[in-house]
Amino acid sequence: MQKISFDRHRFPSEIIVHAVWLYARFTLSLRDVEDLLAERGLDVSYETVRRWFLKFGSQISANLRTTRPAPSDHWYLDEMVIAICGKRHWLWRAVDNEGTVLDFLVQSRRNTKAAKKLIKSLLKKQKMSPTLIVTDKLRSYHAAFRELRLTAEHIDNKRANNRAENSHQPVRRRERKMQRFKSPGSAQRFLNVHASTYNHFDLQRHLINRPLFKKLRAGAFSGWKAAALNA
Repeated sequence: MQKISFDRHRFPSEIIVHAVWLYARFTLSLRDVEDLLAERGLDVSYETVRRWFLKFGSQISANLRTTRPAPSDHWYLDEMVIAICGKRHWLWRAVDNEGTVLDFLVQSRRNTKAAKKLIKSLLKKQKMSPTLIVTDKLRSYHAAFRELRLTAEHIDNKRANNRAENSHQPVRRRERKMQRFKSPGSAQRFLNVHASTYNHFDLQRHLINRPLFKKLRAGAFSGWKAAALNA
């Protein structure tokens, strides 16, 4: 786990980490975070929060990924359209059968080349091959799998792909709150932190009892602090 340095910053590291956590964890604008900090007597501008998020968010998310258990070998792939500066882009996204975000790519095309890029990135990051892949009926997936010689079982049924389609909902909420993403690069950077934070705090509370949920939630908070403050 990489040690994060907060040297030469006026505010204590705990405040910086808390501001980054608020913005990454909840559907808040930068000005919302500014108001929440002001209520606690902290005079921090929204621009400062933005700079903190850009500087420390990616480092914290990288540390969070090192603590994640190995994902399932059942992958669900889907793509959704997002508008950036008036142009149509596609957010290609992959989750496992427990809803954990495996990878995503913001691309300008919805074709075989784009599908191949997502699959190759998945295979490289996960360092494993899936046994089952579920997609919608986009033919680009079939062509990409043939070119990459994947032997996993492939189900191309739109109804079976609800797991991936539901995973788009948190991104849609953030997109509306941010009044759309400003560039493909900024979308990729933000969603990188957002996905790591979402995975870390996704405790499947509807499947467990209250005492176990409280224990897991406390562990999630401790894990976040450890990833940010090396505590």
